Amino acid sequence: MKFKTDALIGFGLCHVLALLALLPYFFSWSGVVVLLIGVNVFGVLGLNMGFHRLLTHRGFSCPLWFEHTLAVLGTCSLEFSPPLWVAVHRRHHHHSDEDLDPHSPFHGFVWSHFGWLLRRSGDMKSKHLLERYAKDLMRDPLYAWLEGRKRWILVSFGIWGLLFAAGASWALATGASQAQAVQLGLSWLIWGGPLRTILVWHITWSVNSVAHVWGYQSYETRDNSRNNVLVGLWAAGEGWHNNHHADPSSARHGHHWWEFDFTFLLIRLFEACGLVWDVKRPRSIPPSA
Repeated sequence: MKFKTDALIGFGLCHVLALLALLPYFFSWSGVVVLLIGVNVFGVLGLNMGFHRLLTHRGFSCPLWFEHTLAVLGTCSLEFSPPLWVAVHRRHHHHSDEDLDPHSPFHGFVWSHFGWLLRRSGDMKSKHLLERYAKDLMRDPLYAWLEGRKRWILVSFGIWGLLFAAGASWALATGASQAQAVQLGLSWLIWGGPLRTILVWHITWSVNSVAHVWGYQSYETRDNSRNNVLVGLWAAGEGWHNNHHADPSSARHGHHWWEFDFTFLLIRLFEACGLVWDVKRPRSIPPSA
């Protein structure tokens, strides 16, 4: 099993850059707003709604331009290209909590949270995963382009650059000096770039780790998936993981009234606007305990 030094360096560097947010020079209230917007746009819309519930499980239908928009937003989270992310997750469902699961906690909590990203066995290499689990996505020219030469990484860092430019331009437009403009641009870059990225990373990773160890089960499944209240809220509905494993194609993960599913509320909103359709609901819901 090969150790991925480049991944370790990348994760470490991103975390170090995120720590710059603790320095007063990089703080701004508008930077905090950029962070919160970014978590919801790139994390909730891009990953939860786009990568997961649409591309992986086809929990609803929408126009191709809207699908591509969600996919590009998800790409900006630095969690692989759309087809590779989908391939890994489909393999997870295929072998959930078995030896071939990419990130089962049975191999250790740290492994399931992020350790699996640092080591790749032969059948976890991109080419094998894409061929086995994401042929449908690789037929799309946009997704194939993002995967090719790892362009998804350049797209993600491009957003960081745009954040700096937007912050500096905003400051100059409001009469700030060049030094103040650079400072605000760097604030938006740090809060909306590396800090937002690692926050979304750990939200996503907690579904793989925490929601396969702690929580309750409403359904009998062949794996150890759990509904975890904290992750359910933290991950905008993705933490109702036992519900999801019991009915993967459902676009609704929160099955009971107390299982708040913000991502599904957004899907419902787009459905009401006519932008999405054929939204799949749970096949059955067990009675409340």
